Amino acid sequence: MAEHDTGGPAVAPGGRIALGIAYRGARYHGWQSQPDGRTVQDVLERALGQFAATPVGTLCAGRTDAGVHAFNQVVHFDAPVERDEFSWVRGTNRYLPDDVAVQWCRRVDARFHARNSAQGRRYRFVILEAPVRPAIEAGACGWVFRPLDGDAMRAAAAHLIGEHDFSSFRAAGCQALTPVKTMRSIGVERRGAYWRIEFDASAFLHHMVRNIVGCLVTVGSGRQRPEWMAEVLAARSRDAAAPTFPPDGLYFVGPYYDPAFAIPEHTPAMDWLV
Repeated sequence: MAEHDTGGPAVAPGGRIALGIAYRGARYHGWQSQPDGRTVQDVLERALGQFAATPVGTLCAGRTDAGVHAFNQVVHFDAPVERDEFSWVRGTNRYLPDDVAVQWCRRVDARFHARNSAQGRRYRFVILEAPVRPAIEAGACGWVFRPLDGDAMRAAAAHLIGEHDFSSFRAAGCQALTPVKTMRSIGVERRGAYWRIEFDASAFLHHMVRNIVGCLVTVGSGRQRPEWMAEVLAARSRDAAAPTFPPDGLYFVGPYYDPAFAIPEHTPAMDWLV
């Protein structure tokens, strides 16, 4: 099912509303609504409908895959009823499951569009490097048992900075109109047994982050040299890259916008996963 069309300015009676949504993706078949109803969009729209006592359709900043988490997924909708901002947060959360929660609400200009107004998006990948698989943090982090070389991964990541055709990192079913995106930064750092890889780009292709991480881990574990990343990028072929890394440990940090829209970029959970 496609997302609801909440584009063009005509609004009323409760105005255009933007929400920040946090969720653990482990139990869901991704963001976008599906016939089985087991997606984040489905549970959010059911909760909004129960609170508003009328159907509510939403449009998000970036669709996430099954198993992917989010700190600050931004959605907007044209409210069918009048409610204050605080009520949209507390009232909707009353009907949401424990692993999905509205973090904030803003009444926005009718020109605001959660996806099209975004100037960029950020993702974070957390990976445990240990001989034994995770237990307490299972589903919340990726896992490698081979030691990783941070300098090698940073050198490999440097080849991806800038505007490029990222076809080598694109899933076969990707619906993006163009594979050309601008990668603004990739940060690779280790904290104890955990690696944190931060991505900031204009937009991302389907599976793009997971495919890049698969290549970074391949380089970090010594199976390829850092320069191989440039060869993969230049090939513009998915066959040139490493296998797609599992979704465990991938977090959509959120989009960012023109400051004039006053859309929050930080939620409390970001301080938990540092």
